[in-house]
Formats: sequence, structure tokens, C-alpha cells
Amino acid sequence: MVARHDLATDPGLQEDLLQARRGTAFFARKLNELTDAQLDGGTRLPNWTRRHVVAHVGYNARAIARLVEWAATGVETPMYSSTEARNQEIDFGATLSPIALRNLFDHSAVHLSVEWRDLPDANWSNEVRTAQGRTVPASETVWMRTREVWVHAVDLDNGATFNHIPAPVLERLLRDITGAWKTRGTDTGLLIKVTDTTLTFGDTSAADPTIISGPLPAVVEWATGRGTTGVTAGHGAVPDAPQWI
Repeated sequence: MVARHDLATDPGLQEDLLQARRGTAFFARKLNELTDAQLDGGTRLPNWTRRHVVAHVGYNARAIARLVEWAATGVETPMYSSTEARNQEIDFGATLSPIALRNLFDHSAVHLSVEWRDLPDANWSNEVRTAQGRTVPASETVWMRTREVWVHAVDLDNGATFNHIPAPVLERLLRDITGAWKTRGTDTGLLIKVTDTTLTFGDTSAADPTIISGPLPAVVEWATGRGTTGVTAGHGAVPDAPQWI
């Protein structure tokens, strides 16, 4: 049997696809380390069990696959019919049997990977619309999935930390988050300095900013609202990060 390969030929896109698939494999490893009973345990997300996280990641793959199908066919296929439908889907998925929940993750990940594999070069620039209403090229779906699998692998609370996430993913994630803050105007007076790099984000024009500093993994952990370990603030206690999504 002849092996099938990605139709995408752009080196940057190929690297992005590899990072997304590595993140998927990492999430799968952390999931497979859990017993069925441990799926009922808590996570780093309020009010969500591990079941909710796995269901979300599985249905997210299906939703992103719909965007890739949209780019392939030109037929509009939104990620979700509504926010309410998305939430109901996750709540339902959390009630599945352990084997069904694991199969949801496995099968949806394979489906998405195949949709990416078979998307012709010319179609990667076709525009689709995210659940937040942003119009983006189909190539953006790769990053959308990358951040989901890497961050939610940490949320499983099974030994993964932000230190396990590759630096390029962390840096892009931090750029995304601080960019969202800037767009909303919620970064006023807030300056973020990454001590193990030369990266600086936030309100660089503030005369007396609150400076949040720390190594890249710790800063991203704080920026995503998942903890303050390893970061410091110039004026006392570390504040909560502005809302990201």
C-alpha cells in the first residue's frame, strides 16, 4: 500500500502541522496514563472534570474539521450552531462511558489529521469563520488546534506543566493573549517581561506599569489564568490576568 502524505508543501505550514500532531500525541499520552476511574477527577479548570476536558478536546477536533471541510468544498460548515449547542455537547460528552470518551478523542483526532492531510495547497488560503466570529485562512485551524491540545494536556492535571509545552508554542500563545488584551484595552498599565528571553508585552507606554515577570512557561501559565507560580509583580501581589477568551 502506498503511504499517503500531506498535500501541503509550504515548509512553515508543514512545521505547524507537525507541532499540532505532537501536541495531540502529548495529550493522548497524558490521557492514556489515567485510569477510567481517574477520568472523574478534577482539573485545573473550574467546574470541569477530566471528562469535560476530554470531551471538549474531542468535539473541538470535530469542529475544526468542519472548518477544513469548508475550505475544501466551499460549503459553509460552522464550527458550532451556537455557543449553547457547544456547551451542551461538552456536557453530554462528559457523561459518556470511559471507552466511548476515549474513542471520541482518538477518532476525532484522526479525522482532523486526515482532513488536513488531504487539503490541497491552494485551499489553505480559503477563508473560514471561527466560533468567535473571526474570518481566518484555513491555515489558522492548525494553530487553533495546537493551542487546544497543548494547554488542555496541562489542564488534565496529570503531571503535565507549561514547561512541557514547546517554546515556540508558548511564545505564539503569549502573543495571542496579549494581543487580545490590547484589542480590548484590558492591558492598560500592565507590562509583561519574560526573563529568560528579551520578550516584552503589554502597555509599554505606561509611566508606572505593574510589571509581571518570570520565565516563559510561568508567564504563559499566569496569562492563561492557570496560576501564578514562578511570576512576580513589581507592586506586591501578582494580580489576576485579564480575561483571555
